[in-house]
This record gives sequence, C-alpha cells and structure tokens, in this order.
Amino acid sequence: MSDHPLSGRSLLRLAGLGAFWTLVGLAFASQFYLSSTLLGRSVTWGQAIGYSLGDWYVWAVLSVPVLMLARRFPPEGAQPVRTAAIHLGSALVCSLVYVVLRSLVGMGHSRLLGEPVSFGEVFQPLLVKTYPFNLLVYGVIITLSHAIDYYRKYHERTVHALELEKHLTEARLQALLRQLKPHFLFNTLNGIASLMHSDVHAADKMLVRLGELLRLTMNHPGQPLTRLREEIAFIEKYLEIERIRFRDRLTAEVKVGSDVLDVEVPSLLLQPLVENAIRHGTEPHSRPGRIAVEARAEAGGLLLVVRDNGSGLPPGGFTREGIGLGNTRARLRELYGDRHRFELTNHPEGGLEVRIHLPT
Repeated sequence: MSDHPLSGRSLLRLAGLGAFWTLVGLAFASQFYLSSTLLGRSVTWGQAIGYSLGDWYVWAVLSVPVLMLARRFPPEGAQPVRTAAIHLGSALVCSLVYVVLRSLVGMGHSRLLGEPVSFGEVFQPLLVKTYPFNLLVYGVIITLSHAIDYYRKYHERTVHALELEKHLTEARLQALLRQLKPHFLFNTLNGIASLMHSDVHAADKMLVRLGELLRLTMNHPGQPLTRLREEIAFIEKYLEIERIRFRDRLTAEVKVGSDVLDVEVPSLLLQPLVENAIRHGTEPHSRPGRIAVEARAEAGGLLLVVRDNGSGLPPGGFTREGIGLGNTRARLRELYGDRHRFELTNHPEGGLEVRIHLPT
C-alpha cells in the first residue's frame, strides 16, 4: 500500500503544497485589493482573489517538477557548476512555461466573463511583466526546498545521534550492572564460607536466603531502572542473610514512605551501599552494628539514606573507593548527569551516612 503513487503520505504532501500556495495567493490578493483601492481603481475582493489565485495556482502545478528537480540536483552535490547550469536552464524554461499556462488560464477566465481575448493578447504583456519575476519565484522555490531538506536531514542526524548516545549509555549501564552482580555474589559466598566451619546450620540458612535472592535477580529484566518497592524487597532479603551471619551483632531498620514506593531508582542501588555499611561499620568492631535505610520525598525528588554506626569517614575522605561506591557513582552519573546528589558525610551521632537525592 505504501508503494502506491497516491499513498496517504503523498496525498498529505500535495494537500500541504496546495494549502501553501493558497495562502500565498490570498496574501497577494489582499495586497492587490488594498493597492487598487488606494489608487482609486475599483476591484472587488472576489476579482482580486480570482486573479491572484490564477497566478499562484499555476505555480502550484509547476512547483511539483521544480521540487523534484531540486531533490535530484541539490546544491551540495559533487558537480556544483553542472547543478547551477541545470537550474539556470530550468528556471528559464519554467518561467516561459508559466507565461504560457497563465495565458491559457487568462483566456479561459476572459471567456467566463464574456469578454474573450486571444492568446497573443494575454501572452505578450505577461511575458514582459512577469518573466523576470518568474525567475525570482523559481529561485525562492529552490531555496525553500533546500532549506526544508537541510532541516529534515539535520533533524534525522540529531535523532540518530541521540539514539546512538542512548544505546551507548544503556550499554555502559549494563556493563556496570554486570560488574556489580558477581561482586555481590562473591562477597555473600565468602560470608557463607566463613560460617561453614563454625555454624553449619546458619550457613545453610544463608544459602537458602541466597537462593531466594538469586531468584529475584534472575527474574529481574536487567533494565537500568526499577521501582523502589522492588529495590526495597531485594535489600530486605539481603539484610536477612546478613542478620544470620552476624546474629545479634546486627540490627537493621528500613523506613520507606508509601508515597515513593513506585518511584523509579537505579537497579541494585542500595545493596552495595548497605554492604559497605556492614563491611566498614559493623564487621571491624565488636560492638553491635546498626544499619538504617530510609527513603522519602524531599525537595521535589527522592532522598535515599543509608547510615551505619561505625567509625565514619576518615579525615580527608577515603583514599580509594571500592567497586560498590565507584560503581554507584558511575551509574548515577550516566543516568542523571548533574541532576542528582551523592554525598558521604559523618552522622552527628557517629557513623557514616550516605545521602542520595534523585530527580523524579
């Protein structure tokens, strides 16, 4: 159906072309009517429209082959001199054809008015008065055609560049996500291995919870973003594993506002932050560890907080960031650019607090 010479798109283009020349004709009709009135020549509005549309509808017909020629021989072609010569010859011929067609239209119009005139009576004055102007009209049509074509190509290149950038960003995010998953898995397996010789029952429970966690991961579509409720479900399963590992030494609290559960966040955003909080805030110390995870709406966006009661941020900050923090920074930068905040600060009551503000 799309190959039909009068497909829907072709008809739409022809309708647009007709509407354009109608508007041009009405604009010149208004100018003709006003100037005639000011000069004291009695011309009705209907006569002005009829005369002007007679001029520009001829150009509407001629513009179709002119536009085809403009597409066939664009100015940026490989042979500019040849292209210029073709368009110059075409302009001379097209201007003459316009005079011929307009003369025929004038003859028909005069017969309708009951005042028939010969072809020569119409042709000669039209040739003198309009031929140079016709060359200008031809040039305007060619210029507009090239301007529209250039804009279309520019738009296509822009869309193509955006698509490429989008695909590149998605590829980078997928690579970061693939980097994070084995890191999380190996660390969890190391924790299970450390219990195998001291508490087989606890290690067995951790393996069961890990299996549940892996099912959640396998069912995840692998998209860069997920709903917060799914991210919280994942982090709660992960915290169950860590509670088994540390027994009474670890308490964790998750507070999430019900109004933000469906907000989209980066996949596996909280897990590496909670893992770091446990690794640096609980594991090195003999005292009980506390982990707090919060999510709430703030300042027109979503605020995520992960806090521990460990030693906090050392003076001058960390000398190097591990995979978890580095991966998180990279993914946030890819997804949000400068529209997010990622801060590591010491909490007034002790411990490290990670605050992430995401736009919504």
